[in-house]
Amino acid sequence: MNEMKQIGESELILNKDGSIYHLNLLPEDISDTIINVGDPDRVPLVSAFFDKIELKKQKREFVTHTGYFNGKRITVLSTGIGTDNIDIVYNELDALVNIDLNTRIIRDKQTALNLIRIGTSGALQPEIGVDSFICSEYGLGLDGLMQHYEFQNNEEELQLLSGINRSISIKNNLPVPYLFSADIQLFSKMSAHMQSGITASCQGFYGPQGRVLRLAPTYPQLLNDLQRFKMDEKKVTNFEMETGAMYGLARLLGHNCCSVNVIIANRVDKTFSKDSKRSVKKLIEQTLNILT
Repeated sequence: MNEMKQIGESELILNKDGSIYHLNLLPEDISDTIINVGDPDRVPLVSAFFDKIELKKQKREFVTHTGYFNGKRITVLSTGIGTDNIDIVYNELDALVNIDLNTRIIRDKQTALNLIRIGTSGALQPEIGVDSFICSEYGLGLDGLMQHYEFQNNEEELQLLSGINRSISIKNNLPVPYLFSADIQLFSKMSAHMQSGITASCQGFYGPQGRVLRLAPTYPQLLNDLQRFKMDEKKVTNFEMETGAMYGLARLLGHNCCSVNVIIANRVDKTFSKDSKRSVKKLIEQTLNILT
Protein backbone atom coordinates (compact mmCIF):
# COMPACT_ATOMS: atom_id res chain seq x y z
CA MET A 1 0.00 0.00 0.00
CA ASN A 2 1.28 3.50 -0.78
CA GLU A 3 1.14 6.32 1.73
CA MET A 4 -1.25 8.42 -0.38
CA LYS A 5 1.47 11.03 -0.75
CA GLN A 6 0.86 13.45 -3.58
CA ILE A 7 3.80 13.91 -5.97
CA GLY A 8 4.63 17.58 -6.55
CA GLU A 9 4.17 19.39 -9.85
CA SER A 10 7.90 19.97 -10.23
CA GLU A 11 8.61 16.22 -9.84
CA LEU A 12 5.84 14.80 -12.03
CA ILE A 13 5.50 17.33 -14.84
CA LEU A 14 2.41 17.20 -17.05
CA ASN A 15 1.48 19.05 -20.21
CA LYS A 16 -1.68 21.19 -20.40
CA ASP A 17 -3.66 18.27 -21.83
CA GLY A 18 -2.67 16.08 -18.88
CA SER A 19 -0.10 14.04 -20.82
CA ILE A 20 3.28 13.11 -19.36
CA TYR A 21 5.86 15.84 -20.03
CA HIS A 22 8.51 14.49 -22.44
CA LEU A 23 6.62 11.63 -24.11
CA ASN A 24 3.41 13.67 -24.55
CA LEU A 25 1.38 10.51 -23.85
CA LEU A 26 -1.76 9.67 -21.89
CA PRO A 27 -2.21 6.30 -20.14
CA GLU A 28 -4.66 5.07 -22.79
CA ASP A 29 -2.14 5.80 -25.57
CA ILE A 30 0.11 2.83 -24.77
CA SER A 31 -0.15 -0.95 -24.75
CA ASP A 32 1.33 -3.16 -22.04
CA THR A 33 3.75 -4.43 -24.71
CA ILE A 34 6.12 -1.69 -25.86
CA ILE A 35 8.89 -1.95 -28.43
CA ASN A 36 11.64 0.63 -27.93
CA VAL A 37 13.85 1.78 -30.78
CA GLY A 38 16.52 4.46 -30.64
CA ASP A 39 16.01 6.14 -34.00
CA PRO A 40 12.69 8.02 -34.41
CA ASP A 41 12.73 7.04 -38.11
CA ARG A 42 12.66 3.39 -37.06
CA VAL A 43 9.20 3.75 -35.48
CA PRO A 44 7.34 3.76 -38.84
CA LEU A 45 9.49 0.80 -39.94
CA VAL A 46 7.94 -1.17 -37.08
CA SER A 47 4.39 0.13 -37.40
CA ALA A 48 4.45 -0.58 -41.15
CA PHE A 49 3.98 -4.24 -40.14
CA PHE A 50 0.89 -3.41 -38.06
CA ASP A 51 -2.53 -4.45 -39.34
CA LYS A 52 -3.94 -1.21 -37.94
CA ILE A 53 -2.42 1.97 -36.44
CA GLU A 54 -4.69 3.75 -33.95
CA LEU A 55 -2.36 6.45 -32.61
CA LYS A 56 0.61 8.53 -33.73
CA LYS A 57 2.25 11.12 -31.48
CA GLN A 58 5.60 12.91 -31.39
CA LYS A 59 7.43 15.30 -29.09
CA ARG A 60 11.14 15.95 -29.62
CA GLU A 61 12.83 12.62 -30.43
CA PHE A 62 10.06 10.63 -28.75
CA VAL A 63 7.84 9.21 -31.50
CA THR A 64 5.00 6.83 -30.54
CA HIS A 65 2.81 4.60 -32.70
CA THR A 66 0.24 2.24 -31.17
CA GLY A 67 -1.60 -0.34 -33.22
CA TYR A 68 -2.31 -4.04 -33.76
CA PHE A 69 -0.20 -6.89 -35.12
CA ASN A 70 -1.82 -10.32 -35.46
CA GLY A 71 -4.59 -9.12 -33.15
CA LYS A 72 -2.22 -7.98 -30.37
CA ARG A 73 -2.08 -4.32 -29.33
CA ILE A 74 1.52 -3.09 -29.44
CA THR A 75 3.20 0.28 -28.92
CA VAL A 76 6.47 1.26 -30.58
CA LEU A 77 8.28 4.25 -29.09
CA SER A 78 11.63 5.84 -29.93
CA THR A 79 13.95 6.69 -27.06
CA GLY A 80 16.67 8.59 -28.87
CA ILE A 81 20.29 7.78 -28.07
CA GLY A 82 21.79 7.13 -24.65
CA THR A 83 20.96 6.02 -21.13
CA ASP A 84 20.02 9.57 -20.13
CA ASN A 85 17.06 9.28 -22.49
CA ILE A 86 16.24 5.83 -21.12
CA ASP A 87 15.96 7.45 -17.68
CA ILE A 88 13.28 9.77 -19.08
CA VAL A 89 11.40 7.17 -21.13
CA TYR A 90 11.23 4.40 -18.53
CA ASN A 91 10.28 6.66 -15.63
CA GLU A 92 7.54 8.30 -17.70
CA LEU A 93 6.21 5.00 -19.08
CA ASP A 94 6.03 3.72 -15.52
CA ALA A 95 4.22 6.87 -14.39
CA LEU A 96 1.59 6.36 -17.10
CA VAL A 97 0.56 2.99 -15.68
CA ASN A 98 1.50 3.19 -11.99
CA ILE A 99 0.69 6.77 -10.96
CA ASP A 100 -2.75 8.35 -11.13
CA LEU A 101 -1.95 11.48 -13.15
CA ASN A 102 -5.07 13.24 -11.89
CA THR A 103 -4.42 12.81 -8.17
CA ARG A 104 -0.58 12.47 -8.51
CA ILE A 105 -0.72 9.48 -6.16
CA ILE A 106 1.00 6.13 -6.73
CA ARG A 107 -1.53 3.41 -7.49
CA ASP A 108 -2.00 0.58 -4.98
CA LYS A 109 -2.05 -2.03 -7.75
CA GLN A 110 1.07 -1.93 -9.91
CA THR A 111 1.16 -2.79 -13.63
CA ALA A 112 4.13 -4.55 -15.22
CA LEU A 113 4.94 -3.56 -18.79
CA ASN A 114 6.76 -5.75 -21.32
CA LEU A 115 9.57 -3.60 -22.75
CA ILE A 116 11.55 -4.88 -25.74
CA ARG A 117 14.41 -2.97 -27.35
CA ILE A 118 15.20 -3.43 -31.03
CA GLY A 119 18.53 -1.74 -31.65
CA THR A 120 21.87 -1.78 -33.41
CA SER A 121 25.18 -2.65 -31.84
CA GLY A 122 28.87 -3.38 -32.34
CA ALA A 123 30.31 -6.85 -31.73
CA LEU A 124 33.29 -7.43 -29.42
CA GLN A 125 33.94 -11.06 -30.33
CA PRO A 126 35.51 -12.09 -33.67
CA GLU A 127 33.04 -14.94 -34.26
CA ILE A 128 29.99 -12.62 -34.19
CA GLY A 129 29.45 -11.49 -37.77
CA VAL A 130 27.84 -8.29 -38.98
CA ASP A 131 24.10 -8.56 -39.68
CA SER A 132 23.71 -11.27 -37.02
CA PHE A 133 21.33 -10.86 -34.06
CA ILE A 134 22.22 -10.73 -30.35
CA CYS A 135 19.84 -11.11 -27.41
CA SER A 136 21.21 -9.52 -24.22
CA GLU A 137 21.15 -11.93 -21.29
CA TYR A 138 22.74 -9.21 -19.16
CA GLY A 139 23.16 -5.46 -19.47
CA LEU A 140 26.51 -4.11 -18.23
CA GLY A 141 26.26 -0.38 -17.57
CA LEU A 142 29.46 1.66 -17.98
CA ASP A 143 27.58 4.96 -17.95
CA GLY A 144 26.91 5.53 -14.23
CA LEU A 145 23.15 6.15 -14.46
CA MET A 146 22.03 3.45 -12.03
CA GLN A 147 24.34 4.80 -9.31
CA HIS A 148 21.72 7.54 -8.87
CA TYR A 149 19.20 4.93 -7.66
CA GLU A 150 19.20 2.55 -4.71
CA PHE A 151 19.28 -1.06 -5.84
CA GLN A 152 20.34 -4.57 -4.87
CA ASN A 153 21.63 -7.25 -7.23
CA ASN A 154 20.99 -10.96 -6.93
CA GLU A 155 23.89 -13.29 -6.16
CA GLU A 156 24.43 -14.35 -9.78
CA GLU A 157 24.67 -10.74 -10.92
CA LEU A 158 27.07 -9.87 -8.10
CA GLN A 159 29.40 -12.75 -8.98
CA LEU A 160 29.38 -11.88 -12.66
CA LEU A 161 29.98 -8.18 -11.99
CA SER A 162 32.81 -9.03 -9.61
CA GLY A 163 34.48 -11.07 -12.33
CA ILE A 164 34.08 -8.25 -14.85
CA ASN A 165 35.53 -5.73 -12.41
CA ARG A 166 38.58 -7.94 -11.98
CA SER A 167 39.06 -8.02 -15.75
CA ILE A 168 38.73 -4.34 -16.52
CA SER A 169 40.67 -1.47 -15.00
CA ILE A 170 38.13 1.30 -14.46
CA LYS A 171 39.94 4.46 -13.37
CA ASN A 172 38.72 6.43 -10.37
CA ASN A 173 37.37 9.24 -12.55
CA LEU A 174 35.13 6.89 -14.58
CA PRO A 175 31.66 5.60 -13.55
CA VAL A 176 31.36 2.44 -11.45
CA PRO A 177 30.03 -0.45 -13.61
CA TYR A 178 26.66 -2.03 -12.80
CA LEU A 179 24.94 -5.14 -14.16
CA PHE A 180 21.36 -6.46 -14.43
CA SER A 181 19.88 -9.51 -16.14
CA ALA A 182 17.05 -9.61 -18.66
CA ASP A 183 13.56 -10.74 -17.77
CA ILE A 184 13.75 -14.54 -17.82
CA GLN A 185 10.54 -15.18 -19.78
CA LEU A 186 11.18 -12.55 -22.46
CA PHE A 187 14.81 -13.64 -22.76
CA SER A 188 13.79 -17.29 -23.21
CA LYS A 189 11.45 -16.34 -26.05
CA MET A 190 13.87 -14.04 -27.85
CA SER A 191 17.17 -15.91 -27.33
CA ALA A 192 15.78 -19.13 -28.80
CA HIS A 193 16.14 -17.51 -32.21
CA MET A 194 19.56 -15.82 -31.91
CA GLN A 195 22.90 -15.62 -30.09
CA SER A 196 23.06 -14.22 -26.58
CA GLY A 197 25.57 -12.69 -24.20
CA ILE A 198 26.48 -9.68 -22.07
CA THR A 199 25.81 -6.30 -23.66
CA ALA A 200 27.88 -3.38 -22.40
CA SER A 201 26.28 0.08 -22.49
CA CYS A 202 28.51 3.14 -22.80
CA GLN A 203 27.72 6.82 -22.17
CA GLY A 204 29.07 7.94 -25.53
CA PHE A 205 29.96 6.76 -29.04
CA TYR A 206 33.55 7.86 -29.48
CA GLY A 207 35.90 8.01 -26.47
CA PRO A 208 33.67 5.84 -24.22
CA GLN A 209 33.71 3.13 -26.92
CA GLY A 210 37.43 3.44 -27.60
CA ARG A 211 37.16 5.28 -30.90
CA VAL A 212 39.98 7.69 -31.68
CA LEU A 213 39.46 10.66 -33.99
CA ARG A 214 41.26 13.75 -32.61
CA LEU A 215 40.92 13.03 -28.87
CA ALA A 216 42.69 10.32 -26.91
CA PRO A 217 40.39 8.18 -24.72
CA THR A 218 41.13 7.78 -21.00
CA TYR A 219 40.75 4.01 -21.22
CA PRO A 220 42.18 2.98 -24.64
CA GLN A 221 42.38 -0.73 -23.73
CA LEU A 222 38.67 -1.00 -22.77
CA LEU A 223 37.68 -2.99 -25.88
CA ASN A 224 40.47 -5.51 -25.37
CA ASP A 225 39.68 -5.93 -21.67
CA LEU A 226 35.97 -6.47 -22.35
CA GLN A 227 36.71 -8.87 -25.19
CA ARG A 228 39.00 -11.04 -23.04
CA PHE A 229 36.52 -11.44 -20.18
CA LYS A 230 35.03 -14.93 -19.81
CA MET A 231 33.29 -16.49 -16.82
CA ASP A 232 31.33 -19.77 -16.93
CA GLU A 233 31.14 -19.46 -20.73
CA LYS A 234 29.64 -15.98 -20.41
CA LYS A 235 31.29 -13.26 -22.50
CA VAL A 236 30.78 -9.60 -23.33
CA THR A 237 29.44 -10.00 -26.84
CA ASN A 238 28.61 -6.45 -27.89
CA PHE A 239 28.13 -2.90 -26.78
CA GLU A 240 25.84 0.03 -27.43
CA MET A 241 24.33 2.88 -25.38
CA GLU A 242 21.01 1.81 -23.79
CA THR A 243 20.58 -1.77 -22.56
CA GLY A 244 22.26 -1.53 -19.14
CA ALA A 245 19.96 1.28 -17.98
CA MET A 246 16.90 -0.39 -19.49
CA TYR A 247 17.50 -3.57 -17.52
CA GLY A 248 18.27 -1.67 -14.32
CA LEU A 249 15.29 0.69 -14.39
CA ALA A 250 12.89 -2.03 -15.54
CA ARG A 251 13.98 -4.23 -12.63
CA LEU A 252 13.56 -1.49 -10.03
CA LEU A 253 10.19 -0.36 -11.43
CA GLY A 254 8.82 -3.90 -11.71
CA HIS A 255 8.69 -4.21 -15.51
CA ASN A 256 9.85 -6.99 -17.83
CA CYS A 257 12.63 -6.06 -20.25
CA CYS A 258 14.67 -7.69 -23.00
CA SER A 259 17.02 -6.18 -25.57
CA VAL A 260 17.80 -7.51 -29.05
CA ASN A 261 20.30 -5.97 -31.44
CA VAL A 262 21.46 -6.20 -35.02
CA ILE A 263 25.25 -6.30 -35.19
CA ILE A 264 26.13 -3.58 -37.69
CA ALA A 265 29.88 -3.50 -36.93
CA ASN A 266 32.53 -5.85 -35.61
CA ARG A 267 35.10 -3.83 -33.68
CA VAL A 268 37.63 -6.70 -33.71
CA ASP A 269 37.91 -7.28 -37.46
CA LYS A 270 36.83 -3.68 -38.33
CA THR A 271 33.94 -4.78 -40.60
CA PHE A 272 30.69 -2.87 -41.07
CA SER A 273 27.33 -4.00 -42.44
CA LYS A 274 26.71 -3.27 -46.10
CA ASP A 275 22.91 -3.29 -45.67
CA SER A 276 22.04 -2.70 -42.00
CA LYS A 277 18.54 -1.40 -42.83
CA ARG A 278 17.61 -4.74 -44.35
CA SER A 279 18.91 -6.56 -41.26
CA VAL A 280 17.01 -4.24 -38.90
CA LYS A 281 13.81 -4.82 -40.86
CA LYS A 282 14.34 -8.58 -40.60
CA LEU A 283 14.83 -8.33 -36.81
CA ILE A 284 11.70 -6.18 -36.47
CA GLU A 285 9.58 -8.77 -38.29
CA GLN A 286 11.10 -11.62 -36.30
CA THR A 287 10.50 -9.84 -32.99
CA LEU A 288 6.87 -9.05 -33.80
CA ASN A 289 6.21 -12.66 -34.74
CA ILE A 290 7.80 -13.90 -31.51
CA LEU A 291 5.77 -11.49 -29.38
CA THR A 292 2.49 -12.55 -31.00
